[in-house]
Amino acid sequence: MPFTKILIANRGEIAVRIIRTAREMGIATIAIYSEADRDGMHVRMADEAYLVGPAAPSQSYLNIDAILDVAARSGAQAIHPGYGFLAENAAFARRVVAAGLVWIGPHADAIDAMGDKLRARQAMQHAKVPFVPGGTEAIPDVAAAKRAAEQYGLPLALKASGGGGGKGLKVARTLDEIESAFTTAQREAEAYFKNGTIYAERYLENPKHVELQILADKHGTVLHVGERDCSLQRRHQKLWEETPAQIPLKVRRAMREAGVRAAQAIGYDSVGTIECLVSGDEFFFLEMNTRIQVEHTVSEMISGLDLVREQIRVAGGEKLGFTQDDVTFNGFSIEGRVNAEDPAANFRPAPGTITSYREPGGLGVRVDSAAYPGYTISPDYDSMIAKLIVWAPTRGQAIARLRRAIDEYVIEGVPTTLPLLHALCDYKPVIDATYGTATLEPFAASHFAGKTNGEVSTAPAEQLETPPVIRVEINDRMYRVRLLDVPNGRVAASPAAAAKGAPRRAASKKSSATSHGNDIISPMHGVVVEIKVKPGETVEERQVVAVVEAMKMMNEIRAHRAGTVAAVHAQPGATVEANSQLVTLA
Repeated sequence: MPFTKILIANRGEIAVRIIRTAREMGIATIAIYSEADRDGMHVRMADEAYLVGPAAPSQSYLNIDAILDVAARSGAQAIHPGYGFLAENAAFARRVVAAGLVWIGPHADAIDAMGDKLRARQAMQHAKVPFVPGGTEAIPDVAAAKRAAEQYGLPLALKASGGGGGKGLKVARTLDEIESAFTTAQREAEAYFKNGTIYAERYLENPKHVELQILADKHGTVLHVGERDCSLQRRHQKLWEETPAQIPLKVRRAMREAGVRAAQAIGYDSVGTIECLVSGDEFFFLEMNTRIQVEHTVSEMISGLDLVREQIRVAGGEKLGFTQDDVTFNGFSIEGRVNAEDPAANFRPAPGTITSYREPGGLGVRVDSAAYPGYTISPDYDSMIAKLIVWAPTRGQAIARLRRAIDEYVIEGVPTTLPLLHALCDYKPVIDATYGTATLEPFAASHFAGKTNGEVSTAPAEQLETPPVIRVEINDRMYRVRLLDVPNGRVAASPAAAAKGAPRRAASKKSSATSHGNDIISPMHGVVVEIKVKPGETVEERQVVAVVEAMKMMNEIRAHRAGTVAAVHAQPGATVEANSQLVTLA
C-alpha cells in the first residue's frame, strides 16, 4: 500500500464506514468537521480531526481550499470523498492529484464523462448501451421543455444534467405542469450542483430502478458485483434497496454485459454504479454514479467483498487480484434507510435531537450509522440516521429478519421512516417483488391516512406500529396495548416518561394541514429559497407561494385556498422554524 494516512472528506455514517475499513488495513484516518459536527461520531473515531468551517456545507464540506489545507497540515497521503458533497467533483479530484495526493476514486476524466448526464447519454450511445428515450441536448427554457413534451410525450422528466440522487429532477404529467417542473428542476440544479443545465426524457411509469455495482482497477480489469433493486423511492430518493434484483434472467445478463462495457468505454478504474430502468424485458441506462454508493452494503453482504477496501486498494495502484468468476453471490440482502422524516406528513424532514437510541442485533443484521443518544440531526445535512441492512439465505427470510430488526430498533426524539419500512415488509407488491418506482409514495399516503387522525406520533418505532402500541404492567406481567383511539391525538414521549408524569408531546401535523385560516405557514425548519408572491396578488388554491429548503430537499409550499396576498412575512435567505408564517391571505 503506497499510503498509510488518508483524509476523509465527508461526515456521518459514510465517514465512520471508511474509518472502520481503513483501521483494519492499518491506515491512519483524518476527519474533517463543521462547527455543527464537533460531537460527530466520525470526529470521535478518527485518529485526527480538523475543523473546516461553519455548518453550511458551502463553507465546510464543500470548501476545497480548507480541505486541501488540512490535508497538507496533517500529512495526509490520500483523500477519500465518500458519497455526496465533493465525491463526483472532477475539479476537486484534479486539485487533489495536483497537490501530490492520491484520489480514492475514478480518474477525473471518467467523472467528467459520467457526471454530466448529457455527456453520459452520448457516451452510452457510442458504447451501444440503450438509454431512456429523450434528448441529448440541453433544454434552455420553458418553451423548449414544452416542445420536448410534444416530441417525447407525457409524462416528461426534466432532469439536472449535473445532478443525481433525485435532486434537480421534476416530472410534468400535463402541459400545464411544464413551467413549474422546469423552473423547480433548474433552481435545484443551480442550488445543489452550480449547474442549471436541464435535459428531458420520457418518464417511464412504475419501472424498476435497478443498478449494477462496478469494480475496476487501473490495470484494465472491470468486474461487476451484481445488481440491486432500488425502486422503492420517495421524491426520487431511495428508501429500500435489495439484491439480487427480481428481474428476468435475460435482462440481468444483458445489463451486466452492458454495464461492464460502459465502464470499459470510459476507462473506469474504481468502484461505481451503473443505474438503469427496467420495464418488462427491456432495460435503459439512466446514469452512472462515479463513487461509492449509499447502498453498496447489500452487495457486500452477498459477495463477501469489502468494496471500500477494494476502492482504497485500486486507488493505490494494486490489481484486483481476482476475476469475474471468482465473484460469487450467496443469499439475499436488504437495506432500509432510516431517515429523520415524517412519512405520515409527506416525508417532511424532521431535524432534532435523538433522546434515546438502541440498535438491533443478531445473526445477519448490520447497522451503518453515526447516531447515538443525544446526537443532533442538523437541518443543514441529509436526513439519514442509519442504514439497516440484513442478510438471509432466502428473500422471504431476509424480509422476516428486517421486520424483526425494525421491531428491536429504538429511536426517540424524532419521527423516522422505521414504521414505513416495517409496513413495507407486509405489503404484497414488496413480498412478491412486483413493486416499481411509483409504488412507495401512494402506499405511504394510503397507509398513514386517517390512522392517527391526520397526525403521527414522535414515539420510537417499538411503540409506533400505526396505530401505536404502549406497554402496561399489571400484576407483575407486562402487556402490550394497541391504541386505536389516541386521546387528543397525542402520545406520551415514552411509557417510562408517561409513568413519571412527563408532559405529553404534541404530534406533528401533516404538511397538508399546516396552513389554515388566513396563514400559509412553513411545515418545517429550513431556509427560504424563494417567495413567489407579492402583497396584493391573487393566488389560486394549490398555487406555489414559496420554496423552503430543508435537509437537502426543496419543498414547494402551496396555498391551501384561493385569496389575495395580504402580507409576506419571510424573505429569501431567511431561516424559518416549523409553523412560521410565510404568507397571509385576505
